[in-house]
Amino acid sequence: MSADQIISQYPAEYAKFADALPGQSVAWLRLLRQDAAQQFSAHGFPSLREEAWRYTNVSAIEKKLFSPATSTEIGAIDIDSLNQHLLADAWSVVLVDGHFSASLSMLDGVPDSVTVMNMANALEQKAELLESYFSQAVAAKEHGFVAFNTAWFSDGLFLHVPAKQVLTRPIQILHVVTQAGFMANTRDIIVLEESAEAKVLETFVGCEEAYCSAAVMEVSLAQNADLTLYKLQMEGEKAYHFGGTYVKQARDSRFTHHNFAFGGLLARNDIHTDLNQAAECDLNGLYLGVKRQHIDNHTRINHLQPHAISHELYKGVLNQRAKGVFQGRVLVAEQAQKTDSMMNNRNLLLSDDAEVDTKPQLEIYADDVKCAHGVTVGQLDEQSIFYLQSRCVDKQTARNMLTFAFANEMVEKIKLADLHDQVLEQLLIRFPQVGIQHNWL
Repeated sequence: MSADQIISQYPAEYAKFADALPGQSVAWLRLLRQDAAQQFSAHGFPSLREEAWRYTNVSAIEKKLFSPATSTEIGAIDIDSLNQHLLADAWSVVLVDGHFSASLSMLDGVPDSVTVMNMANALEQKAELLESYFSQAVAAKEHGFVAFNTAWFSDGLFLHVPAKQVLTRPIQILHVVTQAGFMANTRDIIVLEESAEAKVLETFVGCEEAYCSAAVMEVSLAQNADLTLYKLQMEGEKAYHFGGTYVKQARDSRFTHHNFAFGGLLARNDIHTDLNQAAECDLNGLYLGVKRQHIDNHTRINHLQPHAISHELYKGVLNQRAKGVFQGRVLVAEQAQKTDSMMNNRNLLLSDDAEVDTKPQLEIYADDVKCAHGVTVGQLDEQSIFYLQSRCVDKQTARNMLTFAFANEMVEKIKLADLHDQVLEQLLIRFPQVGIQHNWL
C-alpha cells in the first residue's frame, strides 16, 4: 500500500466520529474543522520534502493508522502510578486518551476570576471568548499535524487568567495514554491578560505499547503578562509524539519555556513565538536519546518589533543508535531594531553510532541588532576524564560524572522543586548511575 493510500485512510476513519467531536454546534469552529480536514486530506502529514521536516520521517504514523480514543476507561489507570507524576502543590487537569477526567483532576481553590476548564466544556460555555484566540497563534496550513489536530481534536484545556491576576500555584496538564494503537489528539488555549502571571506544566506519559499523542497549544500573552511553561515528555519507548506550542507575545510580555524531551520512539517538538516591542523570550531544552529514539526539536522566534530580547539554549545527550535533531530559526523583521538574540545548541554523543543534525538559522532584515548563535557536537573531553582519573576516580565514573554535569545545567533551571526531582530521576534512569550520588545533583 502506498503512502498516499495510507494517508487517505485517516479522514475516512475519523469521519466516523466527527459528529461527536466537541463544539460541533459552534459555527466558527465547525468551519475551522472543515477547512483543516480539507487541508489534511490534500497534503497529509509532513514529508521529508518539506525543509522543516527533512530530518524527521513520520511515515510510520501513516502506516500504523492510529485510531481515535472515543471513550475513556478510568479503571484501566494505575492511580498510584498516576500520582507519581502529579506535582504535590499544583492544580491538575488530567486528560486520559485525549479526554478530560474530572475525577482524576484537582482544581479546588482556583480563584473565581480564573477560568480553568476542559476544552469540550469551554466550547459550550465560552465559545464567544474562545473565538478570539483559536487558530490565531498558528493556522492549519502550518503543516499536516496542525491541520490534523484542528480537524479532530477531542478535548484539551482552556486557561484564562484576567488582568493583574497572579496564580500562586502552577497548573499541571497531565496527558495519559492507556491503550495501544490509540491517537490522543488535544488542543489547549492559554490566555494571560495584561500583567497576569502563571506557571503551567505539561506532562506526557503512557503505556508501553505503540500509540500516538498529538498536542497543540496556543498561547496569547497580553502586555506585561508573564508565563513560564514547562514540558516533560517521558512517554513509552514505542510511542509517537507531536507537540506544538505557538505563542503570541504583546509588548513587554515575558515567555519562558523549559522543554524536557526524554520519551518516545519518535518525538517532535515545535516551539514558535512572535515577539512584539520589548517582549522577552527564553527557550531552554534538554533532549536525551537512547537505543533507537529519534527526537526532533524545532524552534522559531520571530522578532517583529524593536527592543525585544530572546535567549535560547538547547542541549542534547545521545547514546547507542539514537538520533537528535535541532532546528532553531530566529527571524528579525526590518522594523525590529535594537533586537538582542542569542541561540546556542550543544550536543554530547556517547557512542559512535549516535547522531545529531543541527541547523541554527539567523534571518536578519534590521541593521541595528545584536544577534549570535553557536553549535557544538562532540564526545566527552578526554583531558577532563584524565583529570578526574588523576583524582582517584575510575574511568567509567568519570564519564558518568561529566555526562550528568553537562545535562544538569538544564535541570538546575527548574524552579519547581517537585518537577526538578522528577526530571532528575528521569536523567538517572536513562543513563548509567555508577559512581553518581543523587545528593550531588
